[in-house]
Amino acid sequence: MAYRRTPAVQARLDAQAGLIVQAATKVLAEAGYAGMSMAAVAAEAGVATGTVYKNFAGKAELVTAVFRKVVAGEVAAVVAASATGTAVERVSAAVETFAGRALKNPQLAYVLLVEPVDTVVDTERLHFRRAFAEAFESAVAAGVSRGELPAQDARTGAAALVGAIGEVLVGPLAAAPHGESVVPELITFALRALGVRAAPSGSLARQKSGVSDADA
Repeated sequence: MAYRRTPAVQARLDAQAGLIVQAATKVLAEAGYAGMSMAAVAAEAGVATGTVYKNFAGKAELVTAVFRKVVAGEVAAVVAASATGTAVERVSAAVETFAGRALKNPQLAYVLLVEPVDTVVDTERLHFRRAFAEAFESAVAAGVSRGELPAQDARTGAAALVGAIGEVLVGPLAAAPHGESVVPELITFALRALGVRAAPSGSLARQKSGVSDADA
């Protein structure tokens, strides 16, 4: 008869794997993909290196697990932030959340976006970009359907925005401290690219606060 794990044993193994993924996330955030090793992850997790290998066949498999966990959280944050409002508000919130969160954890974001990685991890990175593009696509499509944005292919525009934002973030993430203008400039670029006419200074801030230009 084949051995079957009891629920208690499976729960313990799942918890152990979760601990290792959490440790790997911290190591990646500090050392990047190139500086990460299974031994370093084991030390961070407080387990033997062999235990790490029992849960993950190698570095690429472990980092893939990190990507899936981290990206799920990041995408959820972008989706939640851009769930309601006008097209301008939703796109602005999506850009601000995506870029702002990346800039708060630059080393990890650099790994997620552009650092050279193994092929299997790079494949996961493509899923990561598609997931973010879908979040933007929803906001763009809604804006087009309501006449808030000019007619356009929402999927193409969303993919282009994610690519452009990631490209801009490469410099700030990979090099020195970023300027405070990075996120606002990205929002302005995104809206312009989608066909939003330039709004008077302060209009976006007023929209978010519920105050109209006529009331200002």
